[in-house]
This record gives sequence, C-alpha cells and structure tokens, in this order.
Amino acid sequence: MPVTPRPRYARFERTRLDHQQELVEDYVEEIAQLHRDHGEARASDLAERFGVSAAAVSKVIARLKRDGLAEARPYRGVFLTAKGSELAEKVEARHQLVLSTLLALGVPPHVAEADSEGIEHHCSDATVEAMQRFLEAHNR
Repeated sequence: MPVTPRPRYARFERTRLDHQQELVEDYVEEIAQLHRDHGEARASDLAERFGVSAAAVSKVIARLKRDGLAEARPYRGVFLTAKGSELAEKVEARHQLVLSTLLALGVPPHVAEADSEGIEHHCSDATVEAMQRFLEAHNR
C-alpha cells in the first residue's frame, strides 16, 4: 500500500510544540533551583535570572498556575505544585544527561553548558534513551 506523503509543514510541528513547552520547562527548572539555593523563588529573582521584565515573568507564572504547575502567593514567591516538581525533576535529569553526553563527546565545558540549554528541550524519549546507553557504554 503506498504511503501518503506528509505535508512539508508537518516536519516542523514537533519543533513548534517543543518551543511552546521550552519556556515552561525553563521556568519550572529555575524555580526548583532557586528553592534549593535560596529557599524561595521570587518573581524578581526569575526576572533577573532570565534577563526579562517583571511583566514577562508574571505572564509566565500565570501560565504555570493555569497549567497546574505552580502557585504564587503575594509576598511569598512562587512554589511548584507536585506536578510542577515532577516536571522540574524530569527537565533537570534530561539537562544533566544532555550535558554529560556533550562533555563525553569532547565538547568544551562552557560550550556544552550553553548548548545543553537548547538541546535539552528538543530531545525525544528515544534520543534520551540512546544518550543514556551511550554514556553507560562510554563509562565502562
């Protein structure tokens, strides 16, 4: 049976979806990091870390709240929900895996850190699993 060719735009669909999720993932990861480092995550801390305005942070926090990933309390900062914490753990693990893979390939540390920030959001589960197998074989 002949295969119907997919429209040209279809190959970009996953990348568009990844870009929509990328901001959410960066924020939950950073909120978790701020809580670990300072015991709290304030909107002003996020604005400083991302180099954006307070209004931009407020917009993302509203999205996180809408998606059930975070709660924001006046004068108390931003807190991840159980769902947000789970996503943060997944994103952090994927980030470390991508970073470790790049370092194992010989990418200089400062380049690997910068590249992993972008790559981590675009790796499929199959790619993540392949990276894990590569690292396990590399470390034997």
